[in-house]
Amino acid sequence: MRLRERLDRPATDLAARIRPPAPDMFLQDLAAIFARHFADWRSQGIEPIRAAWLERAHPEGTELSIHEGNGATIVGLFDGLAEDGALMLRLADGETRVIHAGDVFLL
Repeated sequence: MRLRERLDRPATDLAARIRPPAPDMFLQDLAAIFARHFADWRSQGIEPIRAAWLERAHPEGTELSIHEGNGATIVGLFDGLAEDGALMLRLADGETRVIHAGDVFLL
């Protein structure tokens, strides 16, 4: 069984749909994009980046699982981004936990 057939969400193989860029060109493009966003952050602050991220994020209330570096797992609902860009997770008891680092998975 192929990996995409075992996933619980639709998936595709980008390499089958588009021609991948040459690694050196990809890195040049990635570095240019990063530099542009870094310059925007330095000149405008985090709010424009935060707003753009929220525009593209899953809707509030999306169920997430956060795997922290210490091995703990926290499950809750996406509750937006804090002013500093940290993930806000609404727990089952109504508490909102601010997550600064961890691996985030959709449930």
